Amino acid sequence: MNISHDQRRIYWLALALLAAAVAVAGAWTLWLKPVSADANTAPTPPAAAEPLPAETYAPSVPVTPSPEGVATAAEPVKKASTIVYYQDNYGYLVPVMCSVPMADGIAKATLSMMVQSPDNDMQAARLGLRTVLPENTSIDLDISGGLARIDLGKEVLSMPDAAAEANLVDAVVQTLTEFDTVDRVEFLIGGQKLDKLPHGTAVKGTFTRGDINVESAEPTVGVSDQSVMLYFPADSGSVIVPVTRMVRSGADINTAVMELAKGPAGDEMLESVVPAGCGLIDVKVEDGVAKLNFTGEFVDLVQNSDGGRLALKALVLTCTQFEGVKSVEIYVDGQKYDASQGELGVPSFMNIADNIVYDYIQTQANALFE
Repeated sequence: MNISHDQRRIYWLALALLAAAVAVAGAWTLWLKPVSADANTAPTPPAAAEPLPAETYAPSVPVTPSPEGVATAAEPVKKASTIVYYQDNYGYLVPVMCSVPMADGIAKATLSMMVQSPDNDMQAARLGLRTVLPENTSIDLDISGGLARIDLGKEVLSMPDAAAEANLVDAVVQTLTEFDTVDRVEFLIGGQKLDKLPHGTAVKGTFTRGDINVESAEPTVGVSDQSVMLYFPADSGSVIVPVTRMVRSGADINTAVMELAKGPAGDEMLESVVPAGCGLIDVKVEDGVAKLNFTGEFVDLVQNSDGGRLALKALVLTCTQFEGVKSVEIYVDGQKYDASQGELGVPSFMNIADNIVYDYIQTQANALFE
């Protein structure tokens, strides 16, 4: 077929227009089509003008993978308060309120905190105290009808002396009878009932809650005399130590404050509550407030390393154990003493682990910057 010159020109022009149309259509399609990210590649976010602070990246709740591999927020561990009995460097038993994970068997978990181990010893050392049960001591515990039947491992037969044995027994009894479900404690050692431990400490029969850290005000005081509970700061300056003192006179607030003002029986074991040379003028209780009147030397209390905080706390604990006493006021030579907090109310507990650590850090920090 013969194609004229004009027909040839029209053919090439049509072909060029078709190619141009295809090119334009392809470009238009690419321009409008959304870009989808690859399933295995995360899109790159635009750069920020300023780097985000570190806490922006840190999750506020720990994240753990679920069985399906999906990240979920971990359940916060519920805690329960419990009373753990430690000992100080002089053998005084010291109750401390601590936290343990909420679970069945809190009594056994509490006793387990009193066994020597790297973790338990570190916790006790942070409080200036020591554990009372030997390393690797096993504990089996059954509580029924108010009786706690505890079976301790044979490690307790290796205590160094009678004082350590007595502390072990007293600490276990005091700890268990802190629970409302326990009023009596029975001991087994290695699954067997024994009469005594190697150094003579009795473990036969049942034990009930008794006096703690017993001392005598005078050597001639007989066993039939009454007792008062006194509270003294430990020489470490971090905890309050309860002391049972046998006295001749009545076990009332006047006797307790008078004995407290005398100071601890040991010269270096516990700290005095009132400064040297300070005397007690009188004690009055009015409308639930115990009003203690001391001589002028009382103002020297602020010279203590903690500003007298533990001494004031010991005064309050000693007074508010008596029925009807809800708070304490201090007077010096008849004038009300400003303790920087008005009436001194009763603390929730004598020793709280977290507070002890915090107060110790604060005291050390204040000493550094003075």
